[in-house]
Amino acid sequence: MTESFRSGYVSLIGRPNVGKSTILNALLGQKIAIVSDKSQTTRNRILGIKTYDNAQIIFIDTPGIHKPRHMLGETMVRAVKEALKEIDMVIFVTEPGRSKDRDREIIESLKALDRPVMLAINKIDKIKKTELLSIIDDYKKLFAFKEIIPLSALKQDGLDILQENILKYLPEGPKYYPDELVTDQIERFMVAEIIREKIMEKTSDEIPYSVAVEVVDWTERKEGAVLISANIYVEREGQKGIIIGKKGKMLKVVGTASRQDIEKLLGTKVFLQLWVKVRRGWRDNKKILTELRYV
Repeated sequence: MTESFRSGYVSLIGRPNVGKSTILNALLGQKIAIVSDKSQTTRNRILGIKTYDNAQIIFIDTPGIHKPRHMLGETMVRAVKEALKEIDMVIFVTEPGRSKDRDREIIESLKALDRPVMLAINKIDKIKKTELLSIIDDYKKLFAFKEIIPLSALKQDGLDILQENILKYLPEGPKYYPDELVTDQIERFMVAEIIREKIMEKTSDEIPYSVAVEVVDWTERKEGAVLISANIYVEREGQKGIIIGKKGKMLKVVGTASRQDIEKLLGTKVFLQLWVKVRRGWRDNKKILTELRYV
């Protein structure tokens, strides 16, 4: 008798900056979601697909749940709620030191779900092992999680246990995507995200939340190289100056780092042109948010 095929949609949810994207990238074995030590890095719902001989997991990486202060934030929180409507399992991600009260609000919303919910305590490399038991006990009191898995995505510790438990609770189902597919994201989106990631890495704290990136031209040359032009949008002239830098130095640093990662993604030589433009109040402008595919 052949073993039945299992498949399902698994949503990674939690507050900003707990490492959901790092976990997703580690489970897939390649980078499809940008990561940063700054909160609210993920803005869109990102699909990651892991296929086995007898199973297929479709991971949904969602923006961190937070109290929105503008239309972009509202769109991000709405993306999380939409993701919960179509999933077969939830992985609630937290980290040691995270406020239990703030996590409690999210956990309360999970109690109405008729789906398996697991807890992943990420970044355990930052605490002593003796502290872990009390943290686990605290979360056990908040919710009847199917499993509680301590892990460190950065150190590749505990991911195998998380993976085994996901497969354990996965329902029987069809193969939704071809074996070779790892994400549903188109290359243009991933290129824009790489550029945004490099801006987050290289610039000051005020900049990342006010930046959007749009790929405006993509030309494939006969010799195989790709010419990419992208606009970097900010909300104020001062932010534009920071990204460009003195004599264009910062923009060059961002461009070089972005181009190197884009070449790895596309597997070919890339010529990258970046332009910085001011679009005042874009995070509260529905027309612009639509153009940038946030809504």
